[in-house]
Amino acid sequence: MLITLTAIAAALAAALYCMELKRDLMMFQQNSYRLERYRRWLGASGDTTSLWRLSGLVVFFATLSTLSRPMGATVLTAAFAAASIVRLARARYKKPLVWTARARRIYTVGTALAAVVAAAAVFIARHDSPAEVLQTTMITLLGCYCGSHLLIAAAAVALGPVESAINRRYYRQAADILRSMPDLRIIGITGSYGKTSTKHYLHRILSERYDTLMTPGSYNTTLGVIRTVREYLKPYNEVFIVEMGAKNRGDIREICDLVHPSMGIITAVGPQHLESFGSIEAVQATKFELADALPADGLAVVNDDFPHIADRPVANTRCARYSCTGAPGADYRATDIRYSASGTTFTVTGPDGWTLPLATRLMGECNVSDLLAAAVTAHALGVPDTSIRATVAAIEPVEHRLSVKTTPGGITILDDAFNSNPVGSRMALEVLGQFTGGRRIVITPGMIELGSEQYERNRDLGRAIDANADIAIIVGEYNREAILAGIADGGRIPAAQVHTAATFADAQRLLTSFAAKGDTVLYENDLPDTFK
Repeated sequence: MLITLTAIAAALAAALYCMELKRDLMMFQQNSYRLERYRRWLGASGDTTSLWRLSGLVVFFATLSTLSRPMGATVLTAAFAAASIVRLARARYKKPLVWTARARRIYTVGTALAAVVAAAAVFIARHDSPAEVLQTTMITLLGCYCGSHLLIAAAAVALGPVESAINRRYYRQAADILRSMPDLRIIGITGSYGKTSTKHYLHRILSERYDTLMTPGSYNTTLGVIRTVREYLKPYNEVFIVEMGAKNRGDIREICDLVHPSMGIITAVGPQHLESFGSIEAVQATKFELADALPADGLAVVNDDFPHIADRPVANTRCARYSCTGAPGADYRATDIRYSASGTTFTVTGPDGWTLPLATRLMGECNVSDLLAAAVTAHALGVPDTSIRATVAAIEPVEHRLSVKTTPGGITILDDAFNSNPVGSRMALEVLGQFTGGRRIVITPGMIELGSEQYERNRDLGRAIDANADIAIIVGEYNREAILAGIADGGRIPAAQVHTAATFADAQRLLTSFAAKGDTVLYENDLPDTFK
């Protein structure tokens, strides 16, 4: 009887470890497979000292105790493992694990490490009775669950040389493909924010004249660009638009060394990712690695609405500066910007009397700025004004980037849930403020990765919410204190109209309890699972 129960408990402990390893791998993946970032996340999230993890440690040490009877230890382990398995099976994540080849390798090695530890424990206990050997296995596997973070890290370290060799091979293949296409025009796009939207808008406009490829989704790292070149780039492509993300110095330069862009767009230099960069000057230097990599006959298109772009000279290549706010050094401007329920109209003006009136279904100054950058670049590549105008009018909002829709119940939804930042969130709230037909409701967890400015920037967000909304629902705990302080600073929204919710699901349930026809709801940001 005891042997059977212990075998069942050991199997449950093994299943629990495998499920927890998968969750840990998901978080490791969301931290870009970088051990330092993963370590910081573990410290900030408290995942290593969560209630379930601590409970597992209590059960582990209880089963090790000489006072613990074998039957009691077995039942306790089985009960804890079964409850934890149910919890993990029911968990739902905003960004589930993507089973890439690298993820499979890490998971396989992580599983193998636990098997090796269990085998070593069995070898040590090989002279014990079968029941005692099974109990040793059960306890060891429970210990692996408690230390799964360490085993994921150990698997990543063990695979380091393998991953480096694979990456070098893929890099060489991508470089060979690019060298075989000397006539391919390559346009790099980077910025603290706005680069993804600008990429989509430019792709739509250039596709009217050229066979154009852009990096898909969030493939904005060196490995993402390599994968795009190897899997998507075709010999007949004429233009390749490369989104370039960065969280550390040298990230943009590394991508440029691979693709060698002839044109580049820098959309913004702001406090995004200050946590990893350390200073706004480091952000500026990193974003301008794109401009510095351009050839003398290339073109840098840069957004002078940001002080740390306007004050940075570009001497190695031609430079076209653009602005939506009338920055004095701008060559191209968006003027006469007007918003309505049907979208936005504005006029692009440039050197030599170039004037281009545009109408779009997109909302917000951030979208106008991104469209302006795309229009300037397309104009430089010879796309006719009529094509630019027609394409801009037909562009659909990029999902989760201040897109607008109306529910069957007559509620207007402003969806700005993708990767909020100080500039974009302010603009989104200003758009919300122009909807005066009903109550204006904002649902947000705030902004992240702002380093030492985290609290004050989210307090500014609270002030903007107070100035433009009638009801606020603050999601999660990460930025709650700062946002509530900002709302209180303004003092316009009554305290009874400021709500908190643990999750977006809770916020949605709260919203459905009072939202009515004519109301407008702004969803501002949606934090990943690595933030609470």
